[in-house]
Amino acid sequence: MRRDLPTARSRGSRAAGMAAVWGRPLQGPKVPRVTPAFWLIKGLSTAFGEATSDFSVHHGNPYLAVMAGALGFLVAFALQWSARRYVAWRYWLLVVMVAVFGTMVADVLHVVVGVPYAWSTAMFAVLLTAVFVGWYRKEGTLSIHAINTRRREAFYWAAVVATFAMGTATGDMTAVAFHWGYLRSGLIFACLFALALVARWAGAHPVLAFWAAYVLTRPLGASFADWFGKPVALGGLGYGDGAVAGVLALPIVGLVAAVSVGRLDAPREAPAGVQPESSGG
Repeated sequence: MRRDLPTARSRGSRAAGMAAVWGRPLQGPKVPRVTPAFWLIKGLSTAFGEATSDFSVHHGNPYLAVMAGALGFLVAFALQWSARRYVAWRYWLLVVMVAVFGTMVADVLHVVVGVPYAWSTAMFAVLLTAVFVGWYRKEGTLSIHAINTRRREAFYWAAVVATFAMGTATGDMTAVAFHWGYLRSGLIFACLFALALVARWAGAHPVLAFWAAYVLTRPLGASFADWFGKPVALGGLGYGDGAVAGVLALPIVGLVAAVSVGRLDAPREAPAGVQPESSGG
């Protein structure tokens, strides 16, 4: 029995060490302040991800496209994870790659596996709920202004990936399965997104309003990207997914450069123990 004691102690030490690493404060918050530029870049990135994913999958080898999307996501995640504080281009690069790869994951479930859009939407909703419950139980907050430890950052990006996948399935469900079409779906999600922002202005809980708006940006951007890019026979305007992706890339790069140079979205510093719920999502 005594021989087992050092092993048990060493395991306990390693567990304590890992817990210390995950809870160790970063040099500063890892996400930007929520400004109009934040929502604009977020919306454009979701549309760009939809158009880029569809173009790459349907105009080349779909397996290579998905592998390239996964690799791009992993590289972008490594760049963001290695930063000690918020860096605009790293953060938004990862958001864009989540948009691209998240679209691919949701599409693979439907096209390859054959999962109906309603089922995949429900599945990703359950996954997102599980992430939020685990996050809140562990940290006591879901505020993005408190993303200043490794563990909170991990929860945050898990939630982001789940919102993108769920939003993709939801947009496809309303446009295709419900036969609402891309334009009608986009207008409905635009109204819901505006309602979430108005609710925040009217005094709704800031974190709840933020995540509601954040989830809605995905089907909102994807619906309009599909409307512009898809053929007229499918309810679109027929400009092509590649053209839409190329046009969207320009304002995304320009806006990220602008907020980076001007530090327009630099996060407010907060100690690791602070949970600034009042500052909003």
